[in-house]
Amino acid sequence: MRTKPVIGICADRTRIGSHFFHGAGEKYIAAIVEGAEAYVVVLPALGAAQSVEQTLSLVDGLLFTGSYSNVEPHHYAGAPSEAGTLHDPQRDATTLPLMRAAIEAGVPVLGICRGFQEMNVVFGGTLHQKIHEVQGLSDHRENKQDDLATQYGPAHPVHLVAGGQLHRLVGEMEVSVNSLHSQGIDRLGQGLQVEAVAPDGLIEAFSVKNAKTYAFAVQWHPEWKHAENPLATELFKSFGAACRERQLQRN
Repeated sequence: MRTKPVIGICADRTRIGSHFFHGAGEKYIAAIVEGAEAYVVVLPALGAAQSVEQTLSLVDGLLFTGSYSNVEPHHYAGAPSEAGTLHDPQRDATTLPLMRAAIEAGVPVLGICRGFQEMNVVFGGTLHQKIHEVQGLSDHRENKQDDLATQYGPAHPVHLVAGGQLHRLVGEMEVSVNSLHSQGIDRLGQGLQVEAVAPDGLIEAFSVKNAKTYAFAVQWHPEWKHAENPLATELFKSFGAACRERQLQRN
């Protein structure tokens, strides 16, 4: 008997030694199990080798996580990446069609960092590959020499759009978020609604305007110590609620 909604977390494909592995960060898994009160399954990055339709039949929601890799720029007609940029074409081949199909089918979706950028690309948007080199934008990268608590600590405020989903969740017009990304939105995808903006004007959260259910994405990392942050707590709670509603509809 399924007592909790099932949320699929899309894996990265990474090489360890001589072999490839499909995995998801424990911090994301914990945020879903504890914050969304859901049952997690990790979905391998196998592209077309596994049916999108069958995947959607198994889950009540999908989480698209952050990653060390970046979306390959040909997916948004971007310039070729700088040599040495980490990509994960198998993840792209899995997440981009799966995300589009999930939103169209009314499966709740939450995107974080890379997942935020993936959702923008799915809706026809484009990305800055190096925000820190764009005139007028700030450096949104973390200092990798800092300890994790500092890297994931508050980095800058974001202004929440009045009346938006995020504003209604927390009841505040401004909140502080962490910042650990070198890429970000250039052109917003069609049908996406801005939910939060950084002081330099960079879009930090959006929702899908006409989605049948929960379809939301943030550039920062709410999964980090989610239970200690009121905004993160509300994000995962609302995502879990949407997934439970879908579970009830399917039972």
